[in-house]
Amino acid sequence: MKQNQTEILSASILIVNDQPANVELLAQLLADTGYTRTTCLTNPHEVCAAHRANPHDLILLDLKMPGMDGFEVMQALAADEPGTILPVIVLTAEPGHKLRALQAGARDFISKPFEVAEVRTRIHNMLETRLLYKKLAEQNRMLEQRVLERTQELASSESRFRSLTELASDWYWEQNVTGDFTTVSGPVFEMLGIGFGNFLSDRGADYVAFRTSGWNEEERAELQSKIASREPFLDFPFTRINVDGTTQNFRVSGEPMFDGSCQFAGYRGIGAEILTKQ
Repeated sequence: MKQNQTEILSASILIVNDQPANVELLAQLLADTGYTRTTCLTNPHEVCAAHRANPHDLILLDLKMPGMDGFEVMQALAADEPGTILPVIVLTAEPGHKLRALQAGARDFISKPFEVAEVRTRIHNMLETRLLYKKLAEQNRMLEQRVLERTQELASSESRFRSLTELASDWYWEQNVTGDFTTVSGPVFEMLGIGFGNFLSDRGADYVAFRTSGWNEEERAELQSKIASREPFLDFPFTRINVDGTTQNFRVSGEPMFDGSCQFAGYRGIGAEILTKQ
């Protein structure tokens, strides 16, 4: 990704220098180069307010100014926007100030007296990097927004799916990776009894509850094999023989669930009793 020349020349630039002659020199140099949005300040105390009102893509900041030097301006800008990268190129005639300026947050420096080629090159490079950073940040923001919107759509779709499945069945259920019911909608326990949990997953010590609840062991083993293989199942038939000798017939459908990292998260499904006509 590369910035085109039009974007660079239309970037917002602020010149800060207490010497009007230097301000005029830089402003003219920028205008001759083709930059179209240049603002000038000779009072360093006005920089923060000006930058808040109109965030600039580049600040050309003189270090040696009375009342408030360039280091203090950078400190104030950093306090205004903690954690952000200062779009500052400092102007200095003192070599010893260059390292200190970079440590204070400046991105680059221009030596005085000015060399036109150096000024143009450093400004162009700085703006190209700055605008690229802004574009990437905007793309990330838009991507995050799309992800949020998609997540909301999926949540809405999930809600509609659950509503429809509840209408089309006697119960809706979800289980986690250990087989515990996390969501149950409908009279599943009233209709099937607590032993239904053992039908879908082996509950260890609670297995006795399954053996005494009338469920068919062969059907349970077949369904357990599907679940262990993380397979979906559709209208799986199973039966229960009640204490009075009557037989109940049911069907259950389920599918594995996976989290955002594609890790198995459990099962969800629907079920219904199949009523035979007398």
